[in-house]
Amino acid sequence: MALISLENTITLAISVRDRHLSAEWYSSKLGFELIHHIDEVGWSEMQTKTPGVTLGLGEQSVPSPGNSVPVFGVADIATARRALESEGVRFDGATETIEGMVSTATFYDPDENALMLAQDLSQG
Repeated sequence: MALISLENTITLAISVRDRHLSAEWYSSKLGFELIHHIDEVGWSEMQTKTPGVTLGLGEQSVPSPGNSVPVFGVADIATARRALESEGVRFDGATETIEGMVSTATFYDPDENALMLAQDLSQG
């Protein structure tokens, strides 16, 4: 039995130099649809052709190609984090919250691959 319960969503987060140009590229080349640009935090999301899978574009002045971070949706990030930490899973800093949007927490697998939990706060 799994330690935590994941939702049927995953966001593949990648770093890019210009989110707006990248969004246009993913739209025209792969047919992804823009969900939103959140300019104040340097983030854009696109709906892929796979239900429940989105592509997150994180803007960085020097992107890190090949550094994709899977972001797993959870209903209650605090509960999920406590459960993983109780089993010795290492997290990177505090849970970060953008009010009315999302709470996220980065953690690592045994090989130091970064993974993230995200709780959607946009639904109330």
